[in-house]
Amino acid sequence: QVQLVESGGGLVQPGGSRRLSCTTSGNILRINYMGWYRQAPGKQRELVAAITSGGFTNYADSVKGRFTISRDNTRNTVYLQMNSLKPGDAADYYCHGEIIGGTSGYYWGQGTQVTVSS
Repeated sequence: QVQLVESGGGLVQPGGSRRLSCTTSGNILRINYMGWYRQAPGKQRELVAAITSGGFTNYADSVKGRFTISRDNTRNTVYLQMNSLKPGDAADYYCHGEIIGGTSGYYWGQGTQVTVSS
């Protein structure tokens, strides 16, 4: 069974930094795309950043220049480095990936909360 587990959330002051990690486990042959989404209270879930197996990245306009997505293909792990955090970045952050393996498909993690406050 494939699992995605996020970590690294917590409380950070405005202007601060935080790195989120998403580790995967299970019967995985390959991970095509991986992405980070976020959902703030009362808002829809939105794509923050995504990265393909070849390293092509895509970012929401609101985080360009501040967030960096990266992946370690040897560990099937994806990271989200968040710098210059703003109160508007506060949300539950979710990892999402297209997994090729025993049960291929799209999977979500359970989420990790990021709070930006002084």
